[in-house]
Amino acid sequence: MTKILNFGRSFLLWYAHDHVHFRLQEFYAITKMLNINFEWIEEPSLNEPFFLINVSSPCDVKKIMSRTVLIRSAYELWARSKTISELHNNLKIIPKSFVEPYCREDVSFRIMVESFGKKMSKEHKVERIDELAFIGFEGPIKLNNPDHSFLLMEYFGTDRNFAPDSPYDVFFGRWIADGQRTVCQKINLKTRKFIGNTTMDPLLSLVMANMACIKHGDIVLDPFVGTGGLLIAAAHFGGYVFGTDIDYLMLHGKDKPSRLNQKKRAPDESILANMKQYGYESHYLDVIVADAALPLWRCESFFDAIITDPPYGIRESTERIGTEKEYKIPEHLALNHIPSKVTYSLQEIIEDLLDFSSVYLKLNGRLVYWMPSFNADFDTKQLPCHPCLKLVSYCKQALTGHSSRYLITMEKIKENVNASEKGYVPETMLNFRKKYFGRKKTEE
Repeated sequence: MTKILNFGRSFLLWYAHDHVHFRLQEFYAITKMLNINFEWIEEPSLNEPFFLINVSSPCDVKKIMSRTVLIRSAYELWARSKTISELHNNLKIIPKSFVEPYCREDVSFRIMVESFGKKMSKEHKVERIDELAFIGFEGPIKLNNPDHSFLLMEYFGTDRNFAPDSPYDVFFGRWIADGQRTVCQKINLKTRKFIGNTTMDPLLSLVMANMACIKHGDIVLDPFVGTGGLLIAAAHFGGYVFGTDIDYLMLHGKDKPSRLNQKKRAPDESILANMKQYGYESHYLDVIVADAALPLWRCESFFDAIITDPPYGIRESTERIGTEKEYKIPEHLALNHIPSKVTYSLQEIIEDLLDFSSVYLKLNGRLVYWMPSFNADFDTKQLPCHPCLKLVSYCKQALTGHSSRYLITMEKIKENVNASEKGYVPETMLNFRKKYFGRKKTEE
């Protein structure tokens, strides 16, 4: 049910049109982390690129926008209608006391007109602006850096091929803040010093950091760190970052480069080089070569958040230290011995990740990780679980026509005394790699 607008407390959150399935959960995570109370003006729909909320003040909206990477812009909502004429009527009944501060002669302004789902001509935009003259803005028009910026948005739905003649919704409001999408440009992979084949997309890495509720001063771990893409996102939001990985060559920048026509990595390519590149060096603790199946940490709650993208065995190997049969290493060879490795199934990887998090996460700390699944096998009742971890959310990202991966967020709700309680992962994870390549051969 739609609620009546509360002037000065009703806001329009306009989303960029990507990663639709992550919108709601990122919003919930941010409002929880910032302790912001809100109410829906109407129930949110992932079929529409906007949310409508009531909060106590624009300051709360600015806090949300200081973290979100999925919301494009936020506006103080003055009117929302189904037609332009109805919008004008709603604007005319706004209390004068509310509008007057923005209509003074010494207050500059601009009005932007945009459409979603249908292209709008320049002449049409000018016409829409002229029709708003009744509001009574008397200050100078300033296209760059005005005191206040206003938006008229016409929404024609999400399918441009079947856009209606008239908009479904029309909004008018005052700009409050933009989201943090420009951070993606700063940390984009094209200009990043050190990347690999599976380096996480910058936008998704920032979404993961938000899901984990990482804030300034948090200690964050990625136990499958790879080239450290997730550490960059965590450091951006103020976390102090640590990583481990079993791949010695990758951590030391000695593996095969992933960039086209690059035959050898530069001598200074490393995760630390990335941190220096973006000015996050002070938030870098370290990365070390270690096996996630054999935790090296003192057994106590230490990390505020754990974010990771475990290997699936598709584009990277899944290995742990071990042997098919036991043997004793002579003492004179022990110092320079390089341990052998065995296959590490995806089911075992996630089970160990849950068990590790139940011990080393602080109470109320969050674990955020990716889990692949065949669409035919996926069942919400079969999601990984652990007695010490509560499932917060899962968000789907399609990979192929037959498989997807899910961003799973869990929160520690109790201590795992003596590490006695164990997690559960469905057996469908055991053969994911085998089924994936079996399906690929069948299709070929």
